[in-house]
Amino acid sequence: MTYQTDGGDAVVSAFNAVGVDYIFSSPGSEWAPVWESLARHHRDGLPCPRYLDLLHETVAVGMATGYALVTHRTQAVLLHAGPGLLQGSMAVHGALLAGVPMVMASSESITYGDGPGPDPGSQWYRNLSVVGGPHTIATPFTKWSNQAASVHTLTTMITRGAELASRAPAGPVYLNIPLEVLLDEWPGPAPKPVAARGATISSADDMQAVLELLAAAERPVIITETTGREPGGLAALVEFAETLRIPVVEPNSAVCVNFPRDHELHCGGEIEPFLDTADVIVLLNCRAPFYPPSREPARARIVVIDEVPQRPHIAYQVLGADFYLEGGVAATLRELAVRYTEQGFAVRPVDPTRHTAELMAIEEAESRARSSDRIDPVLVAAALRALLEERDAIVVDETITHSRIVQRHLRATTPDSYFYVQGGLGQGLAVALGVKLAAADRPVVLTIGDGAFLYNPIVQSLQAAAVNGLPLLIVVFNNAEYRSMKLNHLRFYPHGAAAETGEFLGNDLGDQPELAAFAEPFGMHGETVERAAELAPALDRALKAVRGGTTAIVNVHVTR
Repeated sequence: MTYQTDGGDAVVSAFNAVGVDYIFSSPGSEWAPVWESLARHHRDGLPCPRYLDLLHETVAVGMATGYALVTHRTQAVLLHAGPGLLQGSMAVHGALLAGVPMVMASSESITYGDGPGPDPGSQWYRNLSVVGGPHTIATPFTKWSNQAASVHTLTTMITRGAELASRAPAGPVYLNIPLEVLLDEWPGPAPKPVAARGATISSADDMQAVLELLAAAERPVIITETTGREPGGLAALVEFAETLRIPVVEPNSAVCVNFPRDHELHCGGEIEPFLDTADVIVLLNCRAPFYPPSREPARARIVVIDEVPQRPHIAYQVLGADFYLEGGVAATLRELAVRYTEQGFAVRPVDPTRHTAELMAIEEAESRARSSDRIDPVLVAAALRALLEERDAIVVDETITHSRIVQRHLRATTPDSYFYVQGGLGQGLAVALGVKLAAADRPVVLTIGDGAFLYNPIVQSLQAAAVNGLPLLIVVFNNAEYRSMKLNHLRFYPHGAAAETGEFLGNDLGDQPELAAFAEPFGMHGETVERAAELAPALDRALKAVRGGTTAIVNVHVTR
């Protein structure tokens, strides 16, 4: 059977060429040409990305984020006009901060029914139009935003967008594809498959200067936020740190597993003890290592190793570099380690003091937590660590006041086993679903505060989990308040009226619904835990339900 190819076929062809696995969509009426093209591909047995219909824009963007975090591959997201783009914008901003590549698209009409061809519908004239086009809306929270003004440039624009999305710093791009372009006849040809991007490292002279600096250092330290998110990054960092015998700190701004927390060179998450003692600080994939930004080390020389050290999307960034090594981080670390060994630099002894102190502090905190009948957040994180040990699990974290506890006491050691959700609250469920889509054989756990849970599109996310066979273990750290709101109030007004009377506005979540009950309409597992003795059995039951294919929500009432 023959048919007239149009812009919908161009979109699907371009997504095939750039290697898209999934089209995540919270759809609008403009996408009929793409749906028709996908239907033809399915009918004729032709390869095309899998299409997921999702009930909320945050779910669509968040799932694309989670999937790309694990696979490191650019995916596609289709939203609806300007309103759908705005609805998903918070998750898009999160993808930008997370450095996740994706190509998003939505649409508009450019003839408003006055042009030739099919009638686009009056809604574009009366309700959906945006002055300047929806690509102007997307500009502040995307890496690149543009309009595909012609079907003749449509595939090239998608290809260009995908290539821009994957280049460092990776991030979401947006393409406005007018409905008339989607409906227009597409003459082809099919686009050429996109080649993998090349690797780069700094010049030999630049690397030699850094090697000599590090070899002469007496108290060097590595600080890293996102090295583990680069393919091969964690292994390369281990090789580099072991070869040069340099301790590693993962600060509170770390968003993934960068270095094994059981390694003797891992020195916890606090930068401050090193700032006045280190003589060389290596900032490795760090976008904002010091706070306040003016808090400079007392005497350390600063080496920045990053593919793009100056992040364009950060409004204010202070690195204080004395040396830059710009290029692929994993490749640079491996090359530095090889050169250090080949040149016979002296082997620096390992000082286990800080690592031992960190282990002792973790054990002391967990011992205190075990001594109470009530549930301290430390106990929840420690119980999860014990439950997930040897299970190759992935933890997605959307806690706020408990995030440091989760990072510290999970003690993750392997790549892609922990991700912290970036940007505003309300994306955790969707990101975890995307992670599960990419890692179907691994248990995926979402740790989340009760306030963050209630920000999420809960119903739409649980529906996506059920329909697509993506079971999650959702563990809610429930302190019945927006605790970060209260803490910040006290930061500015420690002796104010609220502290005197106990009236903290913007804080109380005591009237929240029973969170575990959200599982019931979907036939999922849900239970609430209030006592320490109940915690481990409840988590074990929930994980068994997840392993059986059912999402489980464990609502844990914590003391703080």
